[in-house]
Amino acid sequence: MAKVACPYCYHRFPVGHLRFQCTGRPAPGREKCRKAVDPERQRLTGYAATTWPTFAAPGRFGRSPRKADCPDCGTTSGIRACPVCHTPLPANFADGGSPLIGVVGGKNAGKTVYTTVLVHELRNTIRRRFDADIAFTGEQAGVGTAQWLERYEQALFGDQSLFESTTSSADGIRTPLVMQWRQPRTQLGKRVYRTTTLSFYDAAGEDMTTQEFVNSQAYLTASDGLVVLLDPFQLPGAADRIAVPDAGRRDTEPPINVLNRVTEMLRSSTGLGDGKQVRTPIAVVFSKIDAFFGMLGENHPLLRPPRTGPEYDEAAGQDTDEHLRALLAELGADDIDAHLRAHYRTFRYFAVSALGAEPDYGSKQIDPAGVRPFRVDEPLLWLLSNFKVIERSRA
Repeated sequence: MAKVACPYCYHRFPVGHLRFQCTGRPAPGREKCRKAVDPERQRLTGYAATTWPTFAAPGRFGRSPRKADCPDCGTTSGIRACPVCHTPLPANFADGGSPLIGVVGGKNAGKTVYTTVLVHELRNTIRRRFDADIAFTGEQAGVGTAQWLERYEQALFGDQSLFESTTSSADGIRTPLVMQWRQPRTQLGKRVYRTTTLSFYDAAGEDMTTQEFVNSQAYLTASDGLVVLLDPFQLPGAADRIAVPDAGRRDTEPPINVLNRVTEMLRSSTGLGDGKQVRTPIAVVFSKIDAFFGMLGENHPLLRPPRTGPEYDEAAGQDTDEHLRALLAELGADDIDAHLRAHYRTFRYFAVSALGAEPDYGSKQIDPAGVRPFRVDEPLLWLLSNFKVIERSRA
């Protein structure tokens, strides 16, 4: 039986096990169901608002019905829900073609800033570039997601200031960012639409510092693709070439350690034999590349932006990958490349700057020119091109 992964709690389950959520409109002569806080939904996703109850569709046995009747109030519902966390799912969820994207990394790698800017770009620049409808989906969009994004976007784009590090999920699970990407395509001369569900979860850096926390993150195993942010300030030769800020020296660890734990979790959770490589494509992203602009020089190939058409620029991607591999060797960090080559079938390097210029880490103020994202979309677009969601140019 085909399995899918919930974009909210990241547990995988057979399609035929989907539940349904009551609509709150009872059949004639039946008593109306009552809303209540779902403890499992709150525990797994952080969603604490009251919601209509969910129920299993009787006699499904492997198939995924479109509708089912609530056993308590008799209403017919077409709202399908996750059988684990009970969150209502996008209408097209069980139809396939919806990759889950995990965003992980070590503490101070800049994941929250990166994710905030990436989502902002998705809803603005990228949406227009691909002629796509990109929006939040589901009940979560009106509670946790909206509040999370509004607060961080205001800090970055309004107040031009950084915010505090993300709290560990051990202290309170944050709501995943779930979006739908609906884009037109031409097939056999006809204009058709394909909808893809994208799910992002901003794991706190502290969650990557012990194997126990890594093993507890179900979203890593369920993700179809991973964006792994690494802090370039921690590369062995970085301090000899650039001025590493004091904030970049505290409570951090070498990127190779973060990679080792992610790899160990992926291998052990899937029971992958020693002679095989991890199949999950991994975008290895060096954040804060703005700190290296002066060292690289304004004409360095890494600073040339790719083409901006409605496709992933494969030639620019390969060029970036090769130059970053050379930079790793130059900075004494070629063990990262050796690790990835040994364990992963598909990976690629990226250099991004969510802010576009170095902030003042002491005062937590962004450059006076404001946020100027530099190549933040490329890791996601590369993954989406792997999943055939978007087109990829020829190298």
